[in-house]
Amino acid sequence: MKIALSTTGYCLGAPLESRFGRSPRFIIYELDNGSFEVIENKLNANAPQGAGVQTAANLITADIKAVITGHCGPKAFSMLDNAKIPVYLAGNVSVSKAIELYKSKTLSKQESADVDGHWQ
Repeated sequence: MKIALSTTGYCLGAPLESRFGRSPRFIIYELDNGSFEVIENKLNANAPQGAGVQTAANLITADIKAVITGHCGPKAFSMLDNAKIPVYLAGNVSVSKAIELYKSKTLSKQESADVDGHWQ
């Protein structure tokens, strides 16, 4: 099962990025075997509008089963929710710590967006 984590870095020790749609990249982590790949999100991160929606669409296409990020706005949350992809929020932690929290079922599934649209 693949999960997506917003990040500024390229490795599991990198910090989790607080912004979903404006995250510079995502780590796609395979829970079954611990492998991961990094996908860039530069076009969406720098988009004047619609960053969260386009980022959500790209992750849905990538067949991920959960998202871990710092914050998620209403339009992106709605798209992910409609695709049956749960969103989990983690604070100021590394990607590896966020994965550990997810595996231990410490993170709570979000029931709605936690920030308004166009949040900075």
